[in-house]
Amino acid sequence: MPGMRSLWQLSGQILRKQKPSVVSDYSYFVNDLAKGRKPSPLRELMKMLATASSDIIFLAEGLPHGDTHPFNEARFSLKDGSHITLSGKTLTSALQYGPTEGYPQLLQRLREFQERFHNPPGLDDRDIIATVGAQDGLCKMIELCMDFGDPVVVPAPTYSGVLAMLRPYRPEFLSVKEDKYGMCPYKLRDELNRYWSISHNSMLKPPKFLYLNPTASNPSGTVMPIERKKEIYEVASDFNLLILEDDPYYFLHFDDKEPQSFLSIDTEGRVIRFDSFSKVFSSGLRLGFITGPRPLMQVVEYHMQASVLHTSSLSQVIALKLLDQLGWDGFIKYMENIREFYMKRRNFMSEVAKKHLQGKAEWTMPDGGMFLWIKVNGVPDVYDMVMKRGVHGKGVMFVPGHAFMPDPTLPCPYIRASYSLAPLEDMDQGFARLAELITEEKKLHLK
Repeated sequence: MPGMRSLWQLSGQILRKQKPSVVSDYSYFVNDLAKGRKPSPLRELMKMLATASSDIIFLAEGLPHGDTHPFNEARFSLKDGSHITLSGKTLTSALQYGPTEGYPQLLQRLREFQERFHNPPGLDDRDIIATVGAQDGLCKMIELCMDFGDPVVVPAPTYSGVLAMLRPYRPEFLSVKEDKYGMCPYKLRDELNRYWSISHNSMLKPPKFLYLNPTASNPSGTVMPIERKKEIYEVASDFNLLILEDDPYYFLHFDDKEPQSFLSIDTEGRVIRFDSFSKVFSSGLRLGFITGPRPLMQVVEYHMQASVLHTSSLSQVIALKLLDQLGWDGFIKYMENIREFYMKRRNFMSEVAKKHLQGKAEWTMPDGGMFLWIKVNGVPDVYDMVMKRGVHGKGVMFVPGHAFMPDPTLPCPYIRASYSLAPLEDMDQGFARLAELITEEKKLHLK
């Protein structure tokens, strides 16, 4: 009898020759813990209530009566001079328990959102769930897939938040280096082939998913072009991987048009997309949404039924009213203004970096996002320089690149600087201090 590994290799060879048109068995990607989740009868009743006729007598759930809410009206003044007012039944709904998958009217808007900006094949076969920020959806998706010791495919560098989700599983990281356009497809294929060939151990597991942050990636600021996405999608298809498309910075690219997403080319049902309003409306709203194949979204929903119940109804109603008020054309204009704001700050930080760090460090102009990813020359490991001598000696704070590496114990010469929030004069002063810090650090290494 062939072992698990040889069966997987055979399966991979077949996949490369006769790729399936769609993913046929989503249970393959779901771990035993997630398979054990069952629908909550009470939560299912809430779903039914959301679409029930007005004459139904509801005696099922213990929902607090709206008359006990202390709020009578909520009014938000927008910076364009307009207002959003929540009162009456709308406010009562915003303050009440809701269906786990999300506020129904918002879900309809989000479906329109995906159709307008991504137009994915087979949208009717996908579900959308409102989550507590994109990170909540991403965490739940990882929890339904991962088992202890599983391999997982990530770019290098990788968003630190997803590494924090993955490390408790003690995975084998299949780390694929980036260039200025993001993860390299040929390096991805080479790494997967390498993993296949390293051992004949019958207990070796195949990876189930590939994590990517394709637009204005955190920390490197790369924007992956569609040609590269198509190549990566082909590799994912060959090796039967799900693609976790974590895209909270989607509208913070600095190009003239929106990038085409993995979701937009997903003909096989292997992309799970994570969107967020945190970077464009408010991070404090804690509102994102996950879009994916219905069988997987059902497992995510069952997890939410047992954990958060649902994303804040108030946050969902505020976002809905804002989207309604803007309209899609107004939303696009709003995004253009957001992009212009951050692009000016990126340009300023790039100038002060040239002013102070020329010859001391290297960086590539980010194509989007909020960060400058800097390689310090002549300092093989920046951790103590940043975390000790930088904070306590120079009064300047950056993030050491170790936070974005699958193995944070290895020496790392990179740091991440954010241009999203600091006053411009502080950026200039901060980089002047960084230049002094690098000079002093090099002298320490020469001793």
